[in-house]
Amino acid sequence: MTEISKIDNIAIVKPDQAIVASTTVELRNTLKKVLDEGAAGIVIDLADVDMIDSSGLGVLVATHNSLKKIDRDLELNNCNDDIRKLFNNMRLDQHFKINE
Repeated sequence: MTEISKIDNIAIVKPDQAIVASTTVELRNTLKKVLDEGAAGIVIDLADVDMIDSSGLGVLVATHNSLKKIDRDLELNNCNDDIRKLFNNMRLDQHFKINE
């Protein structure tokens, strides 16, 4: 189950499992709902996520692109070392704001 909270109209989305093909539909729907509700931006807290596959990356990139179109930001928090390396290797760290 993905937890959603808000601080100053910024949605904080906290998935509680790996972001892989079998879980991306739920996450995509959650992120779409947050966007439709007019969030000023989205922070995805990855503290409980130990793995992201290509389907998960696709959801993150699509969300980033949707937010950029309306001049809003996607931030990623609490990436573990493996996920941070994945973003670095794919140069996604140049597009996403990644916080410690």
